[in-house]
Amino acid sequence: MHWIVCPDRQAQTKACAAIIAAQVLQKPDSVLGFATGSTPLATYRELIDLKRAGVVSFELARTFNLDEYVGLPIDHPQSYYRFMWDNLFAPLEFRPGQAQLPNGMADDLGAECARYEREIESAGFIDLQLLGIGHDGHIGFNEPADVFSKDTHVETLAERTIDANRRFFATRDEVPRTALTMGVGTIMRSRRILLTAFGADKADVIREAFCGPVTPRVTASILQFHADCTIVLDSEAASKL
Repeated sequence: MHWIVCPDRQAQTKACAAIIAAQVLQKPDSVLGFATGSTPLATYRELIDLKRAGVVSFELARTFNLDEYVGLPIDHPQSYYRFMWDNLFAPLEFRPGQAQLPNGMADDLGAECARYEREIESAGFIDLQLLGIGHDGHIGFNEPADVFSKDTHVETLAERTIDANRRFFATRDEVPRTALTMGVGTIMRSRRILLTAFGADKADVIREAFCGPVTPRVTASILQFHADCTIVLDSEAASKL
């Protein structure tokens, strides 16, 4: 694993954006894996700035997102489809079909998971996968479990995850209870992985995931076995290493 500890969140954001931009500059038709949520949002803004400044073009890149809620239509304000198009894909001037997300409204969710897995495989798998990390150590929506998941699948969200996502919805009851997510095996097939976290509230789980045993109870710990994983933290998230 490669570690980058930045003095503050602004430096952390610039470091993450620089790694993603460098990947695309080196391989313009890169297949990128993206994540949603508050952690990567500043990185996406930095990527938009780099694109508008003419530093990097995403014209030939393809993307696959980690996950999507089950039961939210794509025009729902809290769907991950809407989040990604509002905060990254539209500002980067992506074309239809350039960005892929699992369809949480599919009639047959199992078939949709298999389709998404085939799409990733047909693209040659992911060159660079961006990850955040949950307070319980989950990556994507792969919650703590007895075994590591393999492929894209339907995941029942843990109560702690539901509580964490409550802030995006009017009431807790509106938070979806299930999601489609890339499996741990899918993530581990990525050629490079970039995990980022900030804030003192992530310090404990960073230490647990990367200084403790590899266990499906802390999903991110599997990244200790990845051949090319870079972890970018601010000083607070790194404070217990």
